[in-house]
Amino acid sequence: MQVFLVLQHSWDMIRAQEAYLKSPFFPVLFSFFVYLGFCLPYMILDMLSWKVDFLTKYKIQPKSQITWAMLRTCIVLTVYNHIVFIFPLTVLNWYWRPVSYPLEAPGILRLILDIIACLLLFDFQYFVWHLIHHKVPWLYKTFHKVHHKYTLTFALATEHSGAWETLSLGFFAAINPVLLNCHPLTEMLFFIVNIWLSVEDHCGYDFPWSPHRLVPFGLFGGAPHHDIHHLKFKSNYAPYFTHWDKLFGTFLQANIKTAILTHF
Repeated sequence: MQVFLVLQHSWDMIRAQEAYLKSPFFPVLFSFFVYLGFCLPYMILDMLSWKVDFLTKYKIQPKSQITWAMLRTCIVLTVYNHIVFIFPLTVLNWYWRPVSYPLEAPGILRLILDIIACLLLFDFQYFVWHLIHHKVPWLYKTFHKVHHKYTLTFALATEHSGAWETLSLGFFAAINPVLLNCHPLTEMLFFIVNIWLSVEDHCGYDFPWSPHRLVPFGLFGGAPHHDIHHLKFKSNYAPYFTHWDKLFGTFLQANIKTAILTHF
């Protein structure tokens, strides 16, 4: 009961900003600043790791360095995609699908289950999309190759991708809460969790508190799982969980240092 009251109070505070939430500018600004907010701590770590030896042991590729030029390239492409492609589509969606905000917040159990369901559905959609774009050379060269510019994973490389990839994955993330009839609060939290997991996937660090270490039975791949994909290209296509890669025989679990030595 206490948890529901907290949720309801939080939802009431959000609804009080309804005028801003219904603005066509809100979705694009929301996704952009949430993304940069999650990237910023890792950007600071990347800058410090050059000088602080303690951080080096947590880097998946400790001998590789991120330069300001790399960061600038990623930021410019992200801003470009948001202004040129995401914002116009956001305006169209705002016009065609007016958002309504119910008075009551969702129950905590329903909220958690819906977020997990959205993540599992997105994980499957991304796995299929990703696998096809690696298996079909034309699709890879035309669309997905941009994302593989760097074999080194770092937070800002998360959204270093072309328009087709950005819009495709954005569509999956946007349509899933609609398909599952999620509460608007659940939809917002799913977007936040999804962006955080995407950034964590590309962060290039393996901390003791990383998600793949907290989720039991190796069900969650995390940063090491995706870093191997950027090194090897032919494995670990699912963004978060490991079951689809294991089922289709594309799962690769290897000592990351061995993988790096093999790659170079």
